[in-house]
Amino acid sequence: MEALSISSPDDQGPSSNSPISTSQGMSVEEKFRIVRSVGEECIQEDELLNLLSKKLDPVCYDGFEPSGRMHIAQGVMKIISVNKMTSAGCKVKIWIADWFAQLNNKMGGDLNKIHDVGEYMIEIWKAVGLNLLGDQVEFLWSSKEINSKAKEYWSRVMNIARRNTLSRILRCVQIMGRSEQDELTAAQILYPCMQCADIFFLEADICQLGMDQRKVNVLAREYCDDRKNCDDIKRKNKPIILSHHMLPGLQQGQEKMSKSNPLSSIFMEDEEAEVNRKIKEAYCPPMVVQGNPCLEYIKYIILPWFHEFKVKRTADNGGEKTFKSFEELAVDYEGGNLHPADLKPALSEALNRILQPVRDHFKNDPSAKEKLEKVKLSIAHPFIESPTDNMETQSISSPNQAASNFSISTSEGMSVEEKFRIVRSVGEECIQEDELLNLLSKNPEPICYDMFEPSGRMHIAQGLMKIISVNKMTSAGCKVKIWIADWLARLNNKMGGDLKKIETFGKYMIEIWKAFGLNLQENKVEFLLSSKEIKSRAHEYWPLVMRIARRNKLPRIMGCLQLMGRSEQDELTAAHILYPCMQCADVFFLKADICQMGMDQREVNVLARECCEDISKPIILSHHILPGLQQGQKKMSKSHPSSCIFMEDNEAEVNLKIKKAYCPPMEVQLNPCLEYIKHIILPWFHEFKVERSADNGGEKTFKSFEELAADYEGGNLHPADLKPALSKALNKILQPVRDHFNNDPSAKKLLKELKGYKMK
Repeated sequence: MEALSISSPDDQGPSSNSPISTSQGMSVEEKFRIVRSVGEECIQEDELLNLLSKKLDPVCYDGFEPSGRMHIAQGVMKIISVNKMTSAGCKVKIWIADWFAQLNNKMGGDLNKIHDVGEYMIEIWKAVGLNLLGDQVEFLWSSKEINSKAKEYWSRVMNIARRNTLSRILRCVQIMGRSEQDELTAAQILYPCMQCADIFFLEADICQLGMDQRKVNVLAREYCDDRKNCDDIKRKNKPIILSHHMLPGLQQGQEKMSKSNPLSSIFMEDEEAEVNRKIKEAYCPPMVVQGNPCLEYIKYIILPWFHEFKVKRTADNGGEKTFKSFEELAVDYEGGNLHPADLKPALSEALNRILQPVRDHFKNDPSAKEKLEKVKLSIAHPFIESPTDNMETQSISSPNQAASNFSISTSEGMSVEEKFRIVRSVGEECIQEDELLNLLSKNPEPICYDMFEPSGRMHIAQGLMKIISVNKMTSAGCKVKIWIADWLARLNNKMGGDLKKIETFGKYMIEIWKAFGLNLQENKVEFLLSSKEIKSRAHEYWPLVMRIARRNKLPRIMGCLQLMGRSEQDELTAAHILYPCMQCADVFFLKADICQMGMDQREVNVLARECCEDISKPIILSHHILPGLQQGQKKMSKSHPSSCIFMEDNEAEVNLKIKKAYCPPMEVQLNPCLEYIKHIILPWFHEFKVERSADNGGEKTFKSFEELAADYEGGNLHPADLKPALSKALNKILQPVRDHFNNDPSAKKLLKELKGYKMK
């Protein structure tokens, strides 16, 4: 952590109810004194002084989560702080964090009720005396502002998420009133990333929030340590942090006020009798200043508001006395010259004077009265969603091995059973078969969701197996939406997070599929660039992501990390938590009936089913994952070129890789060469030809994998004969791609550009 510059604030700043209305004619030093007095801590004072000397109207970011009744710290202390800032020339942007309140499950996550609370809070600040002259104070609803510049905002959130470890973000959960020991949801990881992004989104020079928000503000400064980030957000200076004091609760041992415990705080619309009762019952030990909430109220509310604190006593008890400073008051109290029995009534009287305009406003203004009643009703009857935590019972069976010819061009005239056989053959596993049969019987054009992360060279499983699967799906009448997950690739830090490079790889992959014969007729296949599609309907997409994040515990989301090629033991970033929430949201955003992806994506598709309640659940078709070509490689690896065949490999490279591939004689299980034949060659050609001399058994054509496996296991087919036949078949399939990239100028230029990226 960087070194801090901390000093005691000047408590004699401008009063809230008589604010300095203009900074005209003020010296820099006077502005600094006023602004600095807002914070119990400042990071950094020298930067604040420099800012005020160079910028006439620095932007100050303040915010609140509309989450219930407003207590006096949120009400009066914010007014004092904001009016001080505007008096010194600052422009204050007050962020109404409605989406954040929803993420934090306030008001049961009901956005309409959260909006009601936000409107009620604004009414209070106006009634008490928030300085709204000119345009120095601006209220901004987070949902509206974020939606208006969605791509800019969410790109920043994702960049913050991928550049910060999960443990670093977990240290910020205090901002939500949580601790690292709480049972957290994924929302508690997304929230700090969003709040950090707010600072840059609002172009804030100063972050003026409570001490409980300090860690996320420090996170924003740390983000600026990377020069690349600063250039990206077009700013030279780190945001300055002014963290104001946190008022304790009124009861003993309450470090912070709690809205759930009415006796712990004074609320802004409390009646006079309620204020008197709460202060009368408040913890206020005689002659003890430290940890005394009543003295805290006087120091941070009464004295800044009135610049004095009047105590009425009988002559025998010392008579009336007016304290002009907290130091004077503390000396008298600690010395026993001021007793709680005299202090408490004076405190109640002062508080009621401040709060009376609020009471009058809510009694006399019909609109304000209606807003207060809405909030009271919402608090009395909150809507609370019940997350679905338990995984449903799954029906899993082996796929129908009679695979369809991928080149069937139409489903016209097919029976439901035939469609089912074709679609079901795509998946190694289906959740659930009865639902799939029912879907195909009722929907002539179900939507199938497939996706890919443009992240480097395309291997043969990504290329050929997708073509086989997609063409099968379209032949059975399905409409296939192929999601080009460029934002997910960036989250996963592919191509160093460079979105331009990622999108270029997406174009390269589409070129390959087209060259191979992906059935694009009759608009049955649609390629969708995720960043573009999400931006066009951001108001639909991001609430889905947030809903999924807040309804799923962190361990559940971490159980999906396999989809990114990660494990729970890896050093994770916050992006690894955001990624599954986004991929799950994709399913609903695209209105998918069927999720057709690899077994490594199974967990996030099951997560999507868990998120469904009364709506139909997406059916999961999980296809087989081809192993790497070397022994023990459960999955192909782009970073290990010998583990897989790439789609633009030349003939010699294919021959060499297959020649060196693991292929033990008479062993079918875990034999990658046989896996290639089973899942690529046979579905593509419907046969596998082996050319041998007459002495070795002569030429033989296998029509099924079972026939091939029997010969191989029995020793009638040797690797020395199988491998050349496999190489020949693969090269026959791949030749159109080589021709395309050799002969098409646009494709050739694209491949050359990619090779300049040092493809992996």
